[in-house]
Amino acid sequence: MKAAFYTGNRTFAIEEIAPTRPGSTEVQIDVAYCGICGTDLHAYHGVMDNRIGLHRVIGHEMSGTIASVGSDVGDFQAGERVVVRPLAACGRCPACQRGHAHICHNLKFLGLDTDGAFQEKWTVPSHTLHRIPVDMPMELAAFVEPVAVACHDVRRGRLRAGEDALVIGGGPIGMLIAMVARHKGAGVTVSEVSSHRLEIARSLGFDVLDAGRADIGKEVHDRTGGKGSDVVFEVSGSQPGAEVMTEAAATRGRIVMVAIHPDKRHIDLFRFFWREVEMIGARVYEPEDYDEAIDLVARRAIDCESLITGIRGLDEIGPAFADLDGDARSMKTLIRVGV
Repeated sequence: MKAAFYTGNRTFAIEEIAPTRPGSTEVQIDVAYCGICGTDLHAYHGVMDNRIGLHRVIGHEMSGTIASVGSDVGDFQAGERVVVRPLAACGRCPACQRGHAHICHNLKFLGLDTDGAFQEKWTVPSHTLHRIPVDMPMELAAFVEPVAVACHDVRRGRLRAGEDALVIGGGPIGMLIAMVARHKGAGVTVSEVSSHRLEIARSLGFDVLDAGRADIGKEVHDRTGGKGSDVVFEVSGSQPGAEVMTEAAATRGRIVMVAIHPDKRHIDLFRFFWREVEMIGARVYEPEDYDEAIDLVARRAIDCESLITGIRGLDEIGPAFADLDGDARSMKTLIRVGV
């Protein structure tokens, strides 16, 4: 079978390898599609080489069909269509013991800490599987993982119908958060510096703010009658985003920290005190977020298809990453792995 190995220096090597036979509690999946996500791009840039090495199959935003199951797997069988929740927790640490296995202190992320889905057959623990409806298109099923991220973020923010939400950063995850938030009944505004992404958000029916021109905090308060946003999602990972999030938040508003900020940020802590603002961390997802994501995608309750920039074959994975890298016009590229 074919597998695409990240080999360092923004390169991939397509290799013929033997499939990994499933262990007693594992399943082997024929991978259909796998999306390129922001974490994959970080790996492509080389910033994760110390973690993943220079011969790793990455990828985790996938869909596929079970090819075979291990001897002790009784709840899945060959032929079922599935997606993978790519987390392997230790089960022993304080987080796991308190029921928070998704943020396990020793968490392994499949597709980074182990080989991932940019290969024709992927073998994973059976506990990571979620069934998908038989009529769900496989290319849309590859969105379940990032939609689950958005569902988790919105759930962490305790967003309610009728509230105002600001999404800072209009990339793929930001746009999915905006979609899920709107589905919950919130009024959603997307703030973004890219004119192309602003146009995408506008075409999807969201109110938009040009972060390169507008005073976002003032605009949000003006648009909400001086109240501010009840929930702010910081998805930009930038210092300006960290500044806007406190400026835009309402009294007792909730700020959901979605983006990974690699550097320490200057944050207006006085605003937290003065308006009793909360800041909430949000990392990956839990099983219920996958269940919600599958339901939303299956019912076309959110418009994932509009975010597909292109679909490329596994042999084209190198050019696909190169074309996607740094191109603000691109949103989501899917790799057709084994269809």
